Amino acid sequence: MTTQDLTKGYEAGPVVDGISLTVSAGQRLGVIGENGRGKTTLLRLLAEDLVPDQGTITRHGSLSLVRQEMPFHEGETVGDLLSEALRDSRQALSELDSAAEPFDEQRYAQALAHAENIEAWDAERRADIALKALDADHDRSVELSRLSVGQRYRVRLACLLAERADVLLLDEPTNHLDAGALAFLTERLQHHHGVVVLVSHDRTLLDEACTQLLDLDPAPDGEVHLHGGGYRAFKEAKRAERQRWEQRFAQEEAEHDELAEKVERAQSRLQDAWRPPKGAFKHKRGTRAANKMRNVARRLEELDDHHVGAPPPPLRFTPPALEASGDLLHATPLEVPGRLRLTEPISLSAGEKLLVTGPNGAGKSTLLNVLAGCLQPSNGTVHHVGRVGLLAQESAFENEDATAAELCPRVEDIGLLSGNDLLRPVGRLSTGQRRRLELAILLSSSPHVLLLDEPTNHLSIALVDELTEALHQTQAAVAVATHDRQMRTDLGSWRSVTLDSPSRSHETSVASK
Repeated sequence: MTTQDLTKGYEAGPVVDGISLTVSAGQRLGVIGENGRGKTTLLRLLAEDLVPDQGTITRHGSLSLVRQEMPFHEGETVGDLLSEALRDSRQALSELDSAAEPFDEQRYAQALAHAENIEAWDAERRADIALKALDADHDRSVELSRLSVGQRYRVRLACLLAERADVLLLDEPTNHLDAGALAFLTERLQHHHGVVVLVSHDRTLLDEACTQLLDLDPAPDGEVHLHGGGYRAFKEAKRAERQRWEQRFAQEEAEHDELAEKVERAQSRLQDAWRPPKGAFKHKRGTRAANKMRNVARRLEELDDHHVGAPPPPLRFTPPALEASGDLLHATPLEVPGRLRLTEPISLSAGEKLLVTGPNGAGKSTLLNVLAGCLQPSNGTVHHVGRVGLLAQESAFENEDATAAELCPRVEDIGLLSGNDLLRPVGRLSTGQRRRLELAILLSSSPHVLLLDEPTNHLSIALVDELTEALHQTQAAVAVATHDRQMRTDLGSWRSVTLDSPSRSHETSVASK
């Protein structure tokens, strides 16, 4: 797959700007950058889901696009998705049978080559393995509307992985996956036969699955760059690049000011009708002053032509101080039939931190919703002191026409959105920018208890790092449910509650670390 000068913009300006790259079979390209840099737009361009303003895309073979949000049709079932995923393989086998009776040597050879290329005989088994590994092995007659957002996502992801497309495009594929599913996805990507282009905030996945990283954040030369060596090596290289950029800009600014001052002084002397003293070489001395001014002016012009632009100030997450004191939340053992069974009480005081873990379906989101008062348990009680704020795993804005500044006047102060994004209708913000706005609204309410359900979903890696640091420091009580492997490592010193399926006998264990 090759792109040449690929460009796409919206009313605020270009989002994807002149990208030229080549990705060959066996290469796995991770696309990284701040929210709003055009990562999703680039994937949609590669999938020909969007038309570029300019530039070309050359792609060979089949393609699958794994979106952040996967829509479905009314009445569509798990079986319908599976049939669609297996259609090419089933057609390939049907064509092979058709070419065999009566036998057509040329047609049979072509059909056999195609069936072998897509491993058509193994498609059903691949689908079964993927559905089980992603905890998506539902009855084929179940309608997608009866499944949760995460369940629907995992069904569709399993089907797309089973297709064995030549070009696989994935936009934040880890958002609804637990540890087992993440391990399966990583292994599948590592052994994918074709091209992989991956957008993800999961630093572990970028390290383990990607052969190169494409950085969409600004660079001194205005170009996008490829990096090898994994995310950790990239992060250090990016830090050093930023430091060199700032130093070069400062040096060039100082030299510019010095040269401009010299030109101004020389022009002032000439305009004052300066004349050399009488005597030998007077004409040479007069010319020398003018030449010197012209040389300085030429150097100033050259400096301006090659002057590096100012490094754009990065968004700095500056959360408001959340003040709290005393005991803030107490929950007795809780039960929501079929969704949650918590067998031990939970208490949180100011500054206390809790990590909620467990596989998909164990009830982590349900527990946080019960603790927030958004869902009533059938058994057990929850007592709050002070304000409780919940960042849900998935949410929506009631007014898509409102701007970020209208919905949260403090969003710029908190460092989550800036510039034109503040005045853009919410419906025209990227998924990551909307998630930033949700986080800003939550923090602006000054909660005493902060409940975060998969807080890394849709956020840039830089912001995830800053959010993690802020959670360690806040005086509010905090409970976090996350599958993000790096965040779980970073929060490893917290007290934890591990949930298991509510249908099992020993559902919950609580540990202090």
